[in-house]
Amino acid sequence: MADDHPNGFLKFSRDPIPYRDPTARVADYDEVYAKEWDEEQLREQGNRCMDCGVPTCMGGCPIGNIIPDFNDLVSRGNWFGALVRLHATNNFPEFTGYTCPAPCEPACVLAYNSAPVTIKSIERAIADRGWAEGWINPESPMTRTGKRVAVVGSGPAGLAAAQQLNRAGHEVTVFERDDEIGGLMVYGIPDFKFGKYQVKRRVDQLQAEGVLFRTGTNIGVNVPFQELRDKFNAVCLAIGAQLPREVPVAGRQLDGIYWAMEYLTKENRRQAGKKVQAMIDANGRNVVVLGGGDTGADCVATAHRQKARQVVQISINLRGSEERPGDNPWPEWPMIYRKTYAIEEGGVEEFNVNVTGFVDTNNDGAVDQLVYDRVEWTYEKKESRMVRTAMKVIEEGLTTPADIVLVAIGFKGAESAPFANTGIELTPRNTIKTDYNMMTNLPGVFAAGDANRGQSIVVWAIGEGRDVARCIDIYLMGGSQLPPSLRTPNPPIGRL
Repeated sequence: MADDHPNGFLKFSRDPIPYRDPTARVADYDEVYAKEWDEEQLREQGNRCMDCGVPTCMGGCPIGNIIPDFNDLVSRGNWFGALVRLHATNNFPEFTGYTCPAPCEPACVLAYNSAPVTIKSIERAIADRGWAEGWINPESPMTRTGKRVAVVGSGPAGLAAAQQLNRAGHEVTVFERDDEIGGLMVYGIPDFKFGKYQVKRRVDQLQAEGVLFRTGTNIGVNVPFQELRDKFNAVCLAIGAQLPREVPVAGRQLDGIYWAMEYLTKENRRQAGKKVQAMIDANGRNVVVLGGGDTGADCVATAHRQKARQVVQISINLRGSEERPGDNPWPEWPMIYRKTYAIEEGGVEEFNVNVTGFVDTNNDGAVDQLVYDRVEWTYEKKESRMVRTAMKVIEEGLTTPADIVLVAIGFKGAESAPFANTGIELTPRNTIKTDYNMMTNLPGVFAAGDANRGQSIVVWAIGEGRDVARCIDIYLMGGSQLPPSLRTPNPPIGRL
C-alpha cells in the first residue's frame, strides 16, 4: 500500500462505510450504518489522501484534526498510531465519526473537481478499531493540583472539558439534570443513529480516570448556583442551547404539537426500558415535521420506526441544487441537495413552505390539519453564507393532514435556570456572553459549547470543551500543559 501512496487518489475511487439497506434498518433501532467494514477498503481510502501542502480539510474541521497524518497511518496499516494522532485533537472520535456532518470532506482538495477522501469513515474506523483492540483505556493524572472544577452539563462539550481538566490534575465534578450522563448524545440523538453503548464506555473511562458525576442535579432548581461558586475554584457552564424556537401561528395551542426534543427524548427513554410519561407514538398517524435539519431528519426516522401512516418533512428553505452553485466555490460548504438517511427510508420532503396555521377540523382540541403557503425567496450572500432577504407567496392556503406535528426549527439560546438571577450577561442571541478566555462577567465562571456559541454540531462542542479546559487551567494555575486550540492558541493570562 505504501508504494501507491502518492497516486492513491488516481488509483482508488471513493468508497465510504455504507449504510444498511433502508428497508431492513427501518424495522429496528440498531445503528443505521453497516456494523462491519473491510480493513483493506479503509486502507485504500486513506491512500487516496494527497497529503496536501496546505491541508484544507483541517481548515474545514472545527477542531483541527490532523487528517493527513491519520489518513497516511491508516493507509500503512498503523491503526494504533492513527488512534494516537486522532486522540491528540479529539477526545471522542466515535462521537464525530458516527454523527458529524463532516465539514472536512467538502474542504478536501479532491472535492474541488472530484470525490473527497472518506475522512468520516476513516475516523469512525479508527475509533472502532481502538475499542476492539482494547487500546482505549483510562489515562489518570500523575499528580493532583488541589483545585476543584464544576462542569454543568454532560454533553460532548462538558465531557471533553471534564476529561481535559481531570488530566491536568484538577478534581472535576460533572453535574447533569437528567438521570443519565451524556446530554443530547443520550437523549437527543436516536439509538439507530448513535448507539448509547458508545456513550457509556466513554463515561466509564472518565470515571476510571477520576471524574465525578452527579445526575438528577438541576443547577438553579434543586442546587443553588452560588453553591458551586462557593465549593469550587471554577465553574464551567456547558448546558447547551435547548430553548426551542417557536412557531407563532394560529392554532399553536392545539394538542398534538410537540417540540422535537420532547419527542426524541421520550422514544430514547422507551428504547432504554425506562418509564415514559405521556409517550408520543406516531403509529398509524399522519406526522408532519417542521424543519429540514438533522433534528428534523431524526424525527422523520423515528416516526418511520413507530410505523407512522405518513411522514412529511417541511422546510422553509430553498431546495439545494444538484451541483455546487457558481457563487458557492470550494472549499465553502456546498449548498447542494443531500438526501438524508431518513428520507432514504421513506417520507415526503417539501421545500419553500411557510406554515400559516394549525387546524382542528374535528373540534376535539387536537390538530389534524396543517395550513401552509408555497413561497419563493430572495437570497443575498453575507460572509460566505446565503441569507434570506425577502419572501414572495406563490400559492396560499394549501393543506396537509397532521395528527402529530413535531417542531424542529432550531433553538434560540440557552435555558436560563442554571444562571437565572446570577448577573451572568447574555448576548443578543441569548447565549452566555464570554470574553476571549471563555469566561463570563463573573470571575471563575466559564461557558462552552452551544451555551457559548449557539446551536451547533457535536464536533464544535468537543472543540469548545477542549478550549475552555485550557482557559480554566490557565486561570487556576497561571499556565497550562493542555494542547492549545485553534480558536485560542495562547489566551493572554493578564486578561484573566
